[in-house]
Amino acid sequence: MKFIVSSSALLKQLQQISGVINSNTVLPILEDFLFEVETNKLSVVATDLETVMRVQIEIEAKESGKVCIPAKILIDSLKNIADQPLTFNIDKNFAVEITSDNGKYKVMGENPDNFPKEPSADDTTSFTLESGQLVTAINKTLFAVSNDDLRPAMTGVYFELDKNYLQFVATDAHRLVRYKLTNVNCPQNDSFIVPRKPLNLLKTALPDNADEITVNYNSNHLFVKHGNTQMSCRLIDARFPDYKVVIPTDNPYKLVVTKSDFQGALRRVSVFSNKSTNQVVLNIHGSELQLAAQDVDFSFEGNERMKCQYDGEDLAIAFNAKFLIEMLNAAESDEVKVELSTPTKAGIIKQTEGDENEELLMLVMPLMLNQ
Repeated sequence: MKFIVSSSALLKQLQQISGVINSNTVLPILEDFLFEVETNKLSVVATDLETVMRVQIEIEAKESGKVCIPAKILIDSLKNIADQPLTFNIDKNFAVEITSDNGKYKVMGENPDNFPKEPSADDTTSFTLESGQLVTAINKTLFAVSNDDLRPAMTGVYFELDKNYLQFVATDAHRLVRYKLTNVNCPQNDSFIVPRKPLNLLKTALPDNADEITVNYNSNHLFVKHGNTQMSCRLIDARFPDYKVVIPTDNPYKLVVTKSDFQGALRRVSVFSNKSTNQVVLNIHGSELQLAAQDVDFSFEGNERMKCQYDGEDLAIAFNAKFLIEMLNAAESDEVKVELSTPTKAGIIKQTEGDENEELLMLVMPLMLNQ
């Protein structure tokens, strides 16, 4: 089997799907790309048994065939080859010979029959949305996903489908993010949990634009296709916690601050906080917000004050500064509104303005105040 492909086009597509491959795999063949050649078309597949990504590239080929090629050595070599056509020759023992303008490289491939099969998209339900909407939803929720493998349901983003909206929820028990799109219609009320890794891969593979993409899912897998790129992944088989019960319905105190000023102050003050809790105390009275952090073990202390708009009784409440900074990144408005009630009840962060078709609610649990 023989085919000719542009080195830069091949490298670009391989880098897009190489994130699927784990560095320490159970099966050696999972360290390979599967190359499937048909007339003038090459499909390359990467998998870690849970997630599968496939890209298609135009090539020159008269015959069809398949081969598995080790991913790392292929990418490392392509990175150092200038843009030019490369000729791949594969013999019946799966030995691969790559010929460039002034070089020849050999690598031993593997039998493609041993490569894991892709999940089949049977009995799927589908809905469409813009590529940029999905990228935004992933960016606004993924940071709040839990790393605790003992609670598998929280290690992914919960997709909640309704005939009038599509909602994405992520929580790690200390904070919660709910992002809602009201201009996406789903065929039926449904829900599923998508793991962190495939969402990270989609975030980089999908363009942040208005291209329409179709998302298909069944009871076990999710399938996403855009242009020449396809991804499928196994869904998390667990029940997502009932997040609605933790969202306080009545937080009467309203604090409005400039996002960039608040974020900057948190960054500066949190340097002096205890490294295990990142605790920063917010003291709010009148139109002034004071931020204070200290690390008693090292006698570190940091204080700042800033202007704010506040409607409520004077309040002192402590939060993990790292969580607040990450959550503020997800808000796109210049000002944010923080809704509070008591030092022990969750605070809610909202954008003050935004697209009428989207709704972002972020909740963060307070830390115990060290009086």
